[in-house]
Amino acid sequence: MPRIMVVDDEPRICRFVSRALERDGHVVQWVGTGEQALRLADTEEFALVVLDLMLPQLSGIDVLRQMLERRPGQRVLVLSAIGDVAAKVECFASGAVDYLSKPFALAELVARVRIRAAEPARPPSRRWIRAGHVALDLHRRTADLDGRSVQLTQREFVLLSHLMRRADQVCGREELLTDVWGHAFDAASNVVDVYVRRLRTKLGADSIETIRNVGYSFVTG
Repeated sequence: MPRIMVVDDEPRICRFVSRALERDGHVVQWVGTGEQALRLADTEEFALVVLDLMLPQLSGIDVLRQMLERRPGQRVLVLSAIGDVAAKVECFASGAVDYLSKPFALAELVARVRIRAAEPARPPSRRWIRAGHVALDLHRRTADLDGRSVQLTQREFVLLSHLMRRADQVCGREELLTDVWGHAFDAASNVVDVYVRRLRTKLGADSIETIRNVGYSFVTG
């Protein structure tokens, strides 16, 4: 039977989820902290880890990154009250295979776990994005420009990773608003332009090209 680890600091939720998964034929072990989850993952095999982001001390996103550094093929489903697009993008970029926002339908969670736990072993998740003179470490959330560390905010990192994945292609403003900010701003907002200016300040004025009346393109040449 597939073994599942549930990581959540709320015992009521852990018991609720564990009982449902056990009824579906899984063997479940739950822990309440990120440190416990990492120790357990170091010594035992799990078909899937169900991970909450809002954990005490070591955050869920840090647990996700460290777990996949130690065990690159581990499948992780994030279960969290943080439902905005930026958080989802960050988790998927860090290697999560699925993301379900709280509150959730128990039947949906059970169905997702059943599918994810039955999938074949994953190849190691992609860790680096490199384009031009910039390298992004998706696990550590760090950026290097010609070998020099560049400090980025979370939103700057997500925006830059989106642009670099489509280097030398055009990304429209509305596309960036949707994928990076999740419709948190209307189409008339200049928030994309503001963040692009910040990235240019840190990476160089020619790093991102403006495509008039359309959007932006990360330049590699």
